[in-house]
Amino acid sequence: MEKAAVLVEALPYIKKFYGKIVVIKYGGHAMVDCELKRAVLTDVVLMKYVGMHPVLVHGGGPEITAMLQKLGIESRFVSGLRVTDEETMEVVEMVLAGKLNKEIVATLNRIGGKAVGLSGKDACLFTAVKKPAKVYRPDGTVEMVDIGCVGQIKKVNPAIVLTLIKEGYIPVVAPVAVGPEGESYNVNADTAAGELAAALGADKLIILTDVEGILEDKNDRSSLLSVIRADEVPALIERGIIDGGMVPKVECCLAALYGGVNTTHILDGRIPHSILLEVFTDKGIGTMVVR
Repeated sequence: MEKAAVLVEALPYIKKFYGKIVVIKYGGHAMVDCELKRAVLTDVVLMKYVGMHPVLVHGGGPEITAMLQKLGIESRFVSGLRVTDEETMEVVEMVLAGKLNKEIVATLNRIGGKAVGLSGKDACLFTAVKKPAKVYRPDGTVEMVDIGCVGQIKKVNPAIVLTLIKEGYIPVVAPVAVGPEGESYNVNADTAAGELAAALGADKLIILTDVEGILEDKNDRSSLLSVIRADEVPALIERGIIDGGMVPKVECCLAALYGGVNTTHILDGRIPHSILLEVFTDKGIGTMVVR
């Protein structure tokens, strides 16, 4: 009876999101833990089979760092961004667009999906320019620092992704972009997911993280903010409720919302099947950011 009740609860959501595009930013612990990895990718395949159109954009920071260590290349960060010289960029592209992307595609296909891997270079999906890092000095001044091949997306050409969706595939996108002269850029995966969601006219953007969502009190897990409005974000940042690594994730949500995405969600990817719980149940989990 419990299983029947779950199916009945899911029915209106299956109907509501049938034929809709959902962009999922896949990263964090859910990419490292084998059980969680399979749970996330099973959710994605299930979404496809019930008529939704999931699109995955994945990160891979820990794997990049591990590969750089193997090669004896030091990882350096400025304001949370990886300093990416040309040698490091080769490793970034190899890990993201080669190893990780194809591992995710292979797992999706093994589970029963029909996935195709892309990077932002394919069909000029992501065109970017160099993005300097902002460094805030003790005297209050802001210095722009060149950190190499780190890109800011300037244009998204979603045609290749829309074609794959139309043909029944699950697109899996690595956040590597191409520059005006054909150069490679490493792009933040959260940002890439938000930009792609807006360009695709997605109904939802889901960002998987390693926290429960946005907590009003970081020491109280029961203080989860289930829904926040875009106009509440500046005050929440000022109060320190949204801080650190959560700031760029929320900014990504806002960019997607202002780009036309209906709803955005920040979910705890450490919870098995968190995507299904958010999309197909009345209560949901995590924090939803809406306009």
